Amino acid sequence: MLALLAIVCGLFYPLAAAAERDSLRVCADPNSLPFSNRQQEGFENQIAKLIASELGGLPVEYTWFPQRRGFIRNTLRALDEESGRHKCDLVVGVPAGFEMGLATKPYYRSTYAMVFEAGGPLGGVEAPADLAELPDEVRAGLRIAVHAGGPGAAWMARNGMHRQMVAFPSMSGDPNDYPGRLIEQELLRGQVDAVIVWGPIAGYFAKRASTKNRRFAVMPMVSEPGIQFDFAIASGVRFGEDEWRDQVADIYDRNADRIAAILREFGVPLIAAGSSNPVE
Repeated sequence: MLALLAIVCGLFYPLAAAAERDSLRVCADPNSLPFSNRQQEGFENQIAKLIASELGGLPVEYTWFPQRRGFIRNTLRALDEESGRHKCDLVVGVPAGFEMGLATKPYYRSTYAMVFEAGGPLGGVEAPADLAELPDEVRAGLRIAVHAGGPGAAWMARNGMHRQMVAFPSMSGDPNDYPGRLIEQELLRGQVDAVIVWGPIAGYFAKRASTKNRRFAVMPMVSEPGIQFDFAIASGVRFGEDEWRDQVADIYDRNADRIAAILREFGVPLIAAGSSNPVE
């Protein structure tokens, strides 16, 4: 029923053809680095600029809303009271299985990763399996932060590390909260020995936290039966806007190398399509 309603709304408020656009209107989180922020410093901001340039150098306009529960309802599906148009037309980052609209083909695949200080108790760890080889006294004293209900928590439970797990809520109602908090506050301050988070967050904040005297390693987690760590990411548009979706997908196809370069610049661990093995 909701999908049908969304399609009907799309028919009543169709998107203009590319030649008629006066801007690229993007739905985004104002405080969600490395993805996006109001200062347009995230990699999704960079990708939006690339799309706008491919559409003839259009300006990029944003509708800002925290990317938590209600995000799509208040952005992509919401109407502006004055103009009667939808507030924005594109979400740059959505899961490939996006169910609240139409998704492009994935433009990158990444994996969750464990971040830890290279000179700390996990300094010799190179793969998740290495944790089992740590001396019992080292392993017993570890504190590893994860998001409750996420694959990191499931992996730790499966590997008998309940006591080492420090669980944090997966979603916060605080607009000042941000994805890298577990690294910049809990890990950097020594409250925990490691953090398992989504790869783009891990790569960006580990790089930002590293200094001449402190280096933070990023160890990709590998999916296993029953626990998926790697996910494909696409962009999302409204139901019924197939042509717009395909136009964005075509821009991604033609600019795959440029997009990969942006992701590498932000430290995103990249996974080859159809694989769970890190390639970047």
